[in-house]
Amino acid sequence: MKILGLRTTIYHVPNLDEAKAWYSEAFETKPYFDEPFYVGFNVAGYELGLVPDERPAQEKSDNVESFWGVENVEEAHNNLIKQGATEHVAPTNVGGEIVVSNLKDPWGNVIGLIYNPDFKAE
Repeated sequence: MKILGLRTTIYHVPNLDEAKAWYSEAFETKPYFDEPFYVGFNVAGYELGLVPDERPAQEKSDNVESFWGVENVEEAHNNLIKQGATEHVAPTNVGGEIVVSNLKDPWGNVIGLIYNPDFKAE
């Protein structure tokens, strides 16, 4: 078995239409797939999926984190805060030139951001 790499990050949201509008603006892209059970965005070749889920945000786990690559973590972090996200972990240098941060979307899902000049997607 050969693992081909990550393909999709899925966020669970109570209101699919609200989340679709929020992510369309926050990630500056429109969905390519839009059904009542799933909304999919192509973000630089990776899938951001939204699925309806009525669980309250406090019941969601922080055990898994996905990081979206950006050129400037602080700028992207601040932009998402302006869009209505809340800071979870401030931008932090984690060694060398690598900078990461975490935010929570309005529904409590963790959005990770990373600048890593050493990593190139294949």
